[in-house]
Amino acid sequence: MLTKHQFQKLAVSLDGTLLFDDLHKTLYATDASAYRIIPLAVALPKTDADIVNLVHFANEHSISLIPRTAGTSLAGQTVGEGIVVDVSKYFTKILSFDPIKKTVTVQPGVIRDELNLYLKPFGLFFGPNTSTSNRCMVGGMVGNNSSGTTSIRYGVTRDKIIEIRTILSDGSTAVFKDLTSAEFLAKTNGTSLENSIYRSLHVELSDCKTQNEIKKEFPKPEIHRRNTGYAVDVLLQSDLFGGSQPTINVGKLLCGSEGTLAFTTEVTLQLDDLPPTNNVMVVTHFTSIQESLEAVLVAMKHHLYTCEMIDDTILDCTKTNKEQSKNRFFIKGEPKAMMLFEVASHESMEDAENQANALIKDLEEHQFGYASPKLYGVDIEKVNELRKAGLGLLGSIVGDDKAADSIEDTAVELSDLPAYIADFSAMMERHGQSAIYYAHAGAGELHLRPVLNLKTSEGVHQFRNIATEVAILVKKYRGSLSGEHGDGIVRGEFLPFMIGEKNYELLKRVKLAFDPNSVLNMGKIVNALKMDENFRFETDREEPEIQTLQDFSDSMGILRAAEKCNGSGDCRKLPSAGGAMCPSYRATRNEKDTTRARANALREYLTHSEKENKFNHKELYEVFDLCVNCKACASECPSNVDVASLKAEFLYQYQKANGYSFRNKIFANNAKMNAMGSLFPSLTNFVANLSFVKKAMGIAPEREVPFLAPHTLRKWLTDHLATPGTFDKGKLYLFIDEFTNYYDVQVGIDAYELLTKVGYQVLIVNHEESGRAFISKGFLEEAKLIAIKNVSTFAPLINDNCPLVGLEPSAILTFRDEYLRLAEDKAAAKQLAKNVLTIEEFFKREIGVGNIQEHQFTDEEKEIKIHGHCHQKALSSIEATFAMLNIPKNTRVTIYNSGCCGMAGSFGYEKEHYQISMQMGEDTLFPKVRSTAATTLIASAGTSCRHQIFDGTSREAQHPVSILRSYLK
Repeated sequence: MLTKHQFQKLAVSLDGTLLFDDLHKTLYATDASAYRIIPLAVALPKTDADIVNLVHFANEHSISLIPRTAGTSLAGQTVGEGIVVDVSKYFTKILSFDPIKKTVTVQPGVIRDELNLYLKPFGLFFGPNTSTSNRCMVGGMVGNNSSGTTSIRYGVTRDKIIEIRTILSDGSTAVFKDLTSAEFLAKTNGTSLENSIYRSLHVELSDCKTQNEIKKEFPKPEIHRRNTGYAVDVLLQSDLFGGSQPTINVGKLLCGSEGTLAFTTEVTLQLDDLPPTNNVMVVTHFTSIQESLEAVLVAMKHHLYTCEMIDDTILDCTKTNKEQSKNRFFIKGEPKAMMLFEVASHESMEDAENQANALIKDLEEHQFGYASPKLYGVDIEKVNELRKAGLGLLGSIVGDDKAADSIEDTAVELSDLPAYIADFSAMMERHGQSAIYYAHAGAGELHLRPVLNLKTSEGVHQFRNIATEVAILVKKYRGSLSGEHGDGIVRGEFLPFMIGEKNYELLKRVKLAFDPNSVLNMGKIVNALKMDENFRFETDREEPEIQTLQDFSDSMGILRAAEKCNGSGDCRKLPSAGGAMCPSYRATRNEKDTTRARANALREYLTHSEKENKFNHKELYEVFDLCVNCKACASECPSNVDVASLKAEFLYQYQKANGYSFRNKIFANNAKMNAMGSLFPSLTNFVANLSFVKKAMGIAPEREVPFLAPHTLRKWLTDHLATPGTFDKGKLYLFIDEFTNYYDVQVGIDAYELLTKVGYQVLIVNHEESGRAFISKGFLEEAKLIAIKNVSTFAPLINDNCPLVGLEPSAILTFRDEYLRLAEDKAAAKQLAKNVLTIEEFFKREIGVGNIQEHQFTDEEKEIKIHGHCHQKALSSIEATFAMLNIPKNTRVTIYNSGCCGMAGSFGYEKEHYQISMQMGEDTLFPKVRSTAATTLIASAGTSCRHQIFDGTSREAQHPVSILRSYLK
């Protein structure tokens, strides 16, 4: 048993980081698979020397190294009992690029989409395109021989391997690349491990019996998407072993080996010319799975670039996903399955259109499909995003029955696909199962998932039984049990059956040649761990009862809300991928700061803690610390993991046990403090910004505490409220939030004047603050009282004809979000929420019905850039702001793709969070603002956003209401 001292000694010897605390071991115990194994430690190496050091340590202590990049593995490849070696933080460089040879050399932590952004100006790209392409990394793609949606045109990762630079299991280095037969044979001479590897491969694969056994038992060579064991069948293509190719590259063998043979440090890839830009996607709707698969055989004759399937289970999940529900615009009726057929042309859009029409005509003549709408441009991107979200969407299924990855990845020859799926469906019926079908139909590979409860022994029993029967079925068609997701734990156990015992023994000898001491990713591919052990959930465990103040019944409790996270890692995407999730990860690039980490940690401690208060763990405080409550995960996470709600509950429960800090009390009670301070605003503003006061409060010295206005908005409105009867457009109640009331009074005045002058009666009523500060600091009892009172106040007043309209997104949107978890009268809260609008939403609605028109505003020419508040993006829509500011005739409005500003209420003021807050702003927002012309107006509805923009760029941003007010005639 290794001691803490031994790990400390190893840590000191590394340039990178070694983590062996309970939190990090917990976070790296899972990936995107069903498995959970607590590692000994987690290493974040910075250099090749670090990896060599780790290899020597593993040999010395007979432990395993588990290579890991983004941790999106679906078969359990990146979990294990040894040291997880995460190269995603430091091994992220593009090392060289040759546009003439069309090759690029990268480190394994380079993200696929980031690589292609770099290559795009040169007219090149790396073809394999997984659904995780905005966060998956080249090292993982090599480990799994990834393929994705483009494989029918551009092949798989193995096809792109030019050279792999590795560290072998004894710490020596080796480069695997194309060799002639003579060069290969020369490598067999010598005493190094590399020489021994070449000798062993030569001896094994020169044997005619071995060659024949491989050809007989391995998947059909026509199935180009295959990850069955080690790719010894590919090496047989060399003339050295009876094939026709003049060269041989052992790097092709490493591709798909899941880090069990060598540790990759550099990869040189062959690139392709960018695909055509003239594209049409035909989305054909079917009444049955079988019909859709038969249609594929017809469609694939049309030289498709994409041929992807989505079934009705995934389509149903998109209805409740805030982000993907926007991408359902093309769906006609209730299809049982849809196929995404994409055609493209280098010549012209007319040619692409003709191809699409010919495809549709062919399908109609064969009587396939009941609708085939054609999509173009950004609409194709939206549909592809919906397809990519498939795996994550399955995690949003409420309850313990989940789409389980026991048979996820089977591939057969395309002509066998309809018959294979018919057999598969019949088998599933025998098991009382209705499986989920999606993904790469054009490549003969569907992702097939039964719905099982792996918390029960019956579910685990079904898991194995179904997997076993599917293996038999795949073998019948001489298919591949793994098309692209790898063998890992879930399929490794079936390899002897799939390729025969003799071939399996060969794979064991190959493993032994590369890794004599079994230090590289033990338990994967050969000598695999049992596929029905080491699950994320303990079988037949009594479900812990977790009492919460918020209502998590929509997820059947907070534990199941956390369990929605299936590890697909959408929260690891970088700013270039768009969206705002997850701001803290984007700033730190630490796994600890992902949405996934927070959900996994909460699940772990709520499940396994022996404490009476299961939330009372400092590790949970650490993992939630940098969550800025942006709510991006509530919409961008396909599984709808709302970490902001989880954090609020955690803080409440944790602080019940450990007390509330003085600063948190001040920030939470901000509205009450401001009510007192506003009696003498000048004095309050002076005192609040004294250095010693800020220091005592734990406020960053670089920040200026916002100034209280000379008078409150409520007082101004009381003095200026117009008499009824002079308005012809209707009436509304204005929510006077605590931020606008005390700080941004002029914004409130602008809103009132704008609304009244375009014909609306503005009403106010005595009401409570929004409770936003209480929620963000975990003061949920106080927030609950506020929610109850505000629902009680507004429910009788608000209806379709008289909405409640707010100016500060984080405040008004509590009615549509947190109040639904806090209010006691759920029916009243839900009904009220339907008629609660941001000011931008109200204007968009009224513009749409013609109540607000262009002629009411001046024709002044202005350019406007919009930065959206995170809560707007997650719970509302920035398009509403766009519509509102576009109403004047000569405004030119665009929306920044700007992520999170980083201020996040009080977060950016707190001294320990200041630097990370500014880094969040630097990720996307600040550079965009700095590059914006001085004459361009910057619109932002969030008071925090406006302060952060000023602090980070010295530019003044305005509320959209104030900008539109300035355009009034």
